[in-house]
Amino acid sequence: MPGTKKMTMMQLTLLVAVNMMGSGIIMLPANMAQVGAISLLSWGVTALGSMAIAYGFAQAGLFNQRIGGMAAYAEDAYGKGGYFLTFFLYFLSLAIGNVAIAISAVGYLAVFFPGMSVTPIATCISVIGVLWLTTIANFGGPSITGRIGSVTVWGVIIPVAGLSIIGWFWFKGATFSAAWNPKGLSLFEGIDSSISLTLWAFLGMESAAQNSDAVENPKRDVPLACMLGTLGAAAVYVLSTTVIQGIVPNAQLAESTAPFALAYSEMFNPTIGAVIRALAILACLGSLLGWQFTIAQTAKTAAEGRMFPKFFAKTNRLTAPVIGMVVMGIVQSALALSTASPSLSKQFAVLVNLAVVTNVVPYIISLSALMIMMKKAGVGEHTYRMNAFVVAVAMLYSTYAIYASGKEAVLGGTIAMALTFVIYGFLAPRFPPPLVVDEARTA
Repeated sequence: MPGTKKMTMMQLTLLVAVNMMGSGIIMLPANMAQVGAISLLSWGVTALGSMAIAYGFAQAGLFNQRIGGMAAYAEDAYGKGGYFLTFFLYFLSLAIGNVAIAISAVGYLAVFFPGMSVTPIATCISVIGVLWLTTIANFGGPSITGRIGSVTVWGVIIPVAGLSIIGWFWFKGATFSAAWNPKGLSLFEGIDSSISLTLWAFLGMESAAQNSDAVENPKRDVPLACMLGTLGAAAVYVLSTTVIQGIVPNAQLAESTAPFALAYSEMFNPTIGAVIRALAILACLGSLLGWQFTIAQTAKTAAEGRMFPKFFAKTNRLTAPVIGMVVMGIVQSALALSTASPSLSKQFAVLVNLAVVTNVVPYIISLSALMIMMKKAGVGEHTYRMNAFVVAVAMLYSTYAIYASGKEAVLGGTIAMALTFVIYGFLAPRFPPPLVVDEARTA
């Protein structure tokens, strides 16, 4: 339309990278240090798998632009049952992920307010407090949430990207070598150890294709932006988590609740470390604010489609789905209580593993629907084969990520999936399948 300014491919690429590089990275160095620097090998596998997933979603977004994203893709192949299964598991993964982000915020806040993590009970209360703070802040509606999130996300991106560039001046080979494999793991054990943690940092790439109507040439620009944005985020992740292992001794890094702040303290002084810590706190709170709104909005959309109780669709005069936000605040508080641990980083790892399992199952379901989308669209044989190959890589990597998340996370994910079918059993009569014609009788 004349006069409408569209994004360039590079602008969309930056948007994709920024969307992924939220608060997911800021606790990872400490968790990976508990295994050793050998865990960095996970980044290579995850980067390739994530680019395949991002490409698959970019292609699916071109064939299916209905509201619902992944769930709408799944519906093309599996009907309303596939829609609900994909939506509800993804919805749960957002709730779990929000608790993990709140734990990150508490870890960075604890130095300024030591009482927040002095005991497991104090930590749990602090996490729940952060969850409710960001829930109530969303009562003001989407405009406030959007403005805050677009600014605070840079509180993580600038320090993390900065460390990946300037940190090498403080990098010590001896420190890195000592951190390489303190537990004597095999190569495959080292890779398996952090697959779920590294994938956690990439979650959110599925939203990249949602901006296809904002670019001039979506068929060319959206897949490229998805791939390049994911590759750019991967480069920053790999460089920053590698260089930090050569700056901070492994034992210190593994015990830290604020690894990037610790690195800047080592590089410069504690004052700079405190500034980085404050920026990370703002980024965590801003990211959590945005995700709290996203999960409430997701429930609202589902309620409007008769997939959720009606009260999730009710909004206040500022168009905020307040009742849904309160209900999800209660659910997330229960998750924080049920995963409470003496160690922040252990609780973080448990939640991340579970979030990954409940997230990648929807990835597999929705990506598998691309074959039907392509057949319906009548794409050429070459395009079909290329897309099918990339999506097969994405689905196999996602399956591997489930395996690498560990028995507890797989058990939790299986229980979540069972409950999803229990719930859908009561919803299914609202969406009767189309009548099947018996061809043998009508012949």
